[in-house]
Amino acid sequence: MNGGTSPRQRLWLDPRTKILLLLLCILSAMMAPSLYYELGLVVLIGLFGACCGKWKYAWKGAAFYGLIVLLTFWIMDTMTGTWRTMFIAFLGLFHKVYPCGMLSGIVISTTKVSEFLSAMNRVHAPKNLVIPLAVMLRYIPTIQEDWRFIKDAMRLRDVSPSLKGLLTHPGMTVECIYVPLMMAASKAADELSIASITRGIENPKPRTCLVQIRMGPADVLAILCFGAFFAAGLYGKGVFG
Repeated sequence: MNGGTSPRQRLWLDPRTKILLLLLCILSAMMAPSLYYELGLVVLIGLFGACCGKWKYAWKGAAFYGLIVLLTFWIMDTMTGTWRTMFIAFLGLFHKVYPCGMLSGIVISTTKVSEFLSAMNRVHAPKNLVIPLAVMLRYIPTIQEDWRFIKDAMRLRDVSPSLKGLLTHPGMTVECIYVPLMMAASKAADELSIASITRGIENPKPRTCLVQIRMGPADVLAILCFGAFFAAGLYGKGVFG
């Protein structure tokens, strides 16, 4: 049985498996033969997120994408001319990027830095690639936490971080929300870099990890599901025909 399983994260996968799934997702989005295929890809990612314990993230992401799909069909049926071309071009890019972003959010939120570093040591990945990715895994949750704190503090001053607040009071919104966020982001980057070096992230010796890093049946099943979906996309494109 793989380690690292918690009550909220019911499915534990090897970090190497998650990277492979992300690669298959990118290829599937690039080779998507239709909008229905992309919708199916998002549903598959949502099911994967639910299995990892990210129920709220999964259903919100899938529901939002479903609304975008309906909007796309409505634009294709009702609009004509330049506006139709402009919106279809934008939404076409959105449909390619959204599944990858959704899966990336699940991967980042369910992968610990120590597990990621141990997995990369197993495949002898270069330090120049591993260290920036490891810092990124810790950096994004830190910025999200700072963002929540800033929003809560600014609500006491009746400053809203919404689009309406930015349009009605742009100066106050930028001064009270986005400037503190940029300062917090810069400070967090420096602190994480110092903490990583202090913990010996540049140590050339093999790292140890309390969690057993190995691929199990769940990893194989996840790879087969995403691989089969990618193969279906290739078949829909006529690659095997």
